[in-house]
Amino acid sequence: MLSKKMEKALNAQINAEFWSAYLYLSMSAYFEAEGKSGFANWFKVQFKEEQAHAEIFMNFVYDRGGRVMLQPIAAVDTQWENPLHVFKETLKHEQKVTKMINELYAIAEEEKDYATRSMLTWFIDEQVEEEKTAQEYIDHLALIGDNGFGMYTIDKELATRTYTTPAPLANSAE
Repeated sequence: MLSKKMEKALNAQINAEFWSAYLYLSMSAYFEAEGKSGFANWFKVQFKEEQAHAEIFMNFVYDRGGRVMLQPIAAVDTQWENPLHVFKETLKHEQKVTKMINELYAIAEEEKDYATRSMLTWFIDEQVEEEKTAQEYIDHLALIGDNGFGMYTIDKELATRTYTTPAPLANSAE
């Protein structure tokens, strides 16, 4: 069973995951409007991943006898300077999410909530990957600069990304 403190913190994280999804959907829409369908695809996959993360947290709250309390999702930006700026904002956001996951882990430790700690380990590993990927694209885009062929090439690369159901949801009913 979840403590009230842990339940409240997990509900806040659910909201943050849905906000992240909304942010990435906005970034996808921005790139569609800019004629960069590969970039748009990459962020649409991010959108789906963040929705899945929210679902993982929701399922966990249910499994631990808690109650999910959905809250309004705050507005997100809809305009950026260029692709490099978008990925810099992505990295900054993922670093914020990492901090939030770490804070959840600290609450779980404080409360000796080993089940929540165990579940959060997957998210900790996921955040390492999220930050690394954002930084890699920042590095690539910084090298490309305003080179049209470079931008075309990275757009084609990003178009190949496909959504994969996260492991914690792989065996759950859709």
